Amino acid sequence: MSTAGKVIKCKAAVLWELEKPFSIEEVEVAPPKAHEVRIKMVASGICRSDEHIVNGTLVAPLPLILGHEAAGIVESIGEGVTTVKPGDKVIPLFTPQCGKCNVCKHPQGNFCLKNDLSTLRGSMQDGTTRFTCRGKPIHHFIGTSTFSQYTVVDEIAVAKIDPASPLEKVCLIGCGFSTGYGSAINVAKVTPGSTCAVFGLGGVGLSVIMGCKAAGAARIIGVDINKDKYAKAKELGATECISPQDYKEPIQDVLTEMSGGGVDFSFEVIGRLDTMVAALSCCQESYGVSVIVGVPPNSQNLSMNPMLLLTGRTWKGAIFGGFKTKDSVPKLVADFMAKKFPLDPLITHILNFFFMVGMGQERRKVEE
Repeated sequence: MSTAGKVIKCKAAVLWELEKPFSIEEVEVAPPKAHEVRIKMVASGICRSDEHIVNGTLVAPLPLILGHEAAGIVESIGEGVTTVKPGDKVIPLFTPQCGKCNVCKHPQGNFCLKNDLSTLRGSMQDGTTRFTCRGKPIHHFIGTSTFSQYTVVDEIAVAKIDPASPLEKVCLIGCGFSTGYGSAINVAKVTPGSTCAVFGLGGVGLSVIMGCKAAGAARIIGVDINKDKYAKAKELGATECISPQDYKEPIQDVLTEMSGGGVDFSFEVIGRLDTMVAALSCCQESYGVSVIVGVPPNSQNLSMNPMLLLTGRTWKGAIFGGFKTKDSVPKLVADFMAKKFPLDPLITHILNFFFMVGMGQERRKVEE
């Protein structure tokens, strides 16, 4: 029996309080309104940004349903939706692409003005929610809320993908892989023969390494205090890995000496203020490029010597690896299907949705 136009009752992981476990609840998911899409979620990754909400590093209204790195199948569509239809395989987009704002029209811009990441208001574009639990409205998370068996997203925040693609793998293209890979390819624009340093070897950091390798970097130095991550980093393209704990000198000085005066490109994929400055400092002072990839703590500022930039370094950042989401996600899925890059190495654990507990720095895949 069709569920189109009806409220769907399903399970979801609801965060009621900060620093508390998720509560698996029965929630009501309202039908999509005009220009909205209701999706049956098939697989969702756990991203460090979700953890930032749980521990209060990023502030969002509670209660809410987290999750933003996922893939699923369209269950129903609202009036006026033209880009997807029921039955389509899709990836929800935490950074939408309206196609009309100044950012979307700019050839290098991808942080659409319709995004919810800037404000974390916790609602659909019309300011209301589609989730209810225990008689209370439940907030959305950056327009996606994928820790639910069903979710509703705006049409500008969903991309149709190859119907043959394995959703339990391509869900990682919804955030982690694209963010890291694109930071090397699009944002830094890594050049052939260059030397790169990657701070943080979690799933996004590994994706940065894959991007550096694809761009032709000759030397890729992984930086992490967890040496258990080194083998996989080298498997994906790192030429060597080092730990700051093995040196008396600041890690930026070590990298500068190792690279003969500074690396060409560096990437901070942790979200710490001190490592952001270290990543900038280890770049070649005249032409080095450093990219901030990790999400920094909310409402905290860092101090740095502006001479680090005056000499010629470039400090950059971007959301979702600089990719325009609706345009790029289907192409990235097609590239994966063509075996241009792997995703299996980024999957460290497989958890059933109903037993999902805790968060971690590694990429995880959560299946319904």
